[in-house]
Amino acid sequence: METETPHENGTPRNPWGPFAPLGEALRFLTILPMIGLPPMTERSVVQAIPWFPLAGLVIGALLLPVGWLGGWGWGALVQAALVVVVWGVVTGGLHLDGLSDTFDAAMSWRPRERKLEIMKDSRIGAMGALAIVALLLLKVGFLASAGAAWWQAVLLAPVLGRWADIYGIFNFPAAREGGLGRTFSEQVQQRDFYMTTVAALALAFLIGQWHGLVALLLVWGAAHLLGMWWTRSFGGLTGDTYGALCEIGEVIAIAAIAFMQHS
Repeated sequence: METETPHENGTPRNPWGPFAPLGEALRFLTILPMIGLPPMTERSVVQAIPWFPLAGLVIGALLLPVGWLGGWGWGALVQAALVVVVWGVVTGGLHLDGLSDTFDAAMSWRPRERKLEIMKDSRIGAMGALAIVALLLLKVGFLASAGAAWWQAVLLAPVLGRWADIYGIFNFPAAREGGLGRTFSEQVQQRDFYMTTVAALALAFLIGQWHGLVALLLVWGAAHLLGMWWTRSFGGLTGDTYGALCEIGEVIAIAAIAFMQHS
């Protein structure tokens, strides 16, 4: 059994120290084992939210060796496909599940309460399946067309996708009582949003220079329009719609980098 070294007062020492929220963000957003963290709680996840963009950077960094191997052995299309497959595995399909549930509900054209029920249904409908297939194809296609900038797209997209999550959490109401979505909406503070935005701006410029900032601007625009649509449709956002914002934000970031590479 794993043990932790105690402090002098007898309380367990967290070996992550000040980076514990980053470890919590990675534990929540990926399947990666985060050894040494205390048990996950709603409070610990909320405290980790400002670290989501940095967790996205870690995800992107883990995908770079996969891309280099794929490009060296098979070329751009296989490189892109391998990266997207491993991307989905590393994140446990967390946001893909939210994407499918969101589009099953949003495209049902049913009353609001029925849409929320559809979103809670674990079964995938036709529109949800179509959304997943379309998104994965777009990720592969745009990434394959990014050329030498593929690595910038892979690093930047997970950052901006998770910033889109936080934009939705902070700027739109929660659709239903209870659940993690309501907890996020109620407890995320203005300073959390400002911190993540500054981090996203800095990372966008460091990774992609002006192209990165344009990608962030486009992700912001898409997140705002989608948030407005889903707020009208559902009465607010949910944990599933946060996942959908992340996935769509990633696609837009990759598409922007690829487009500017060819312009």
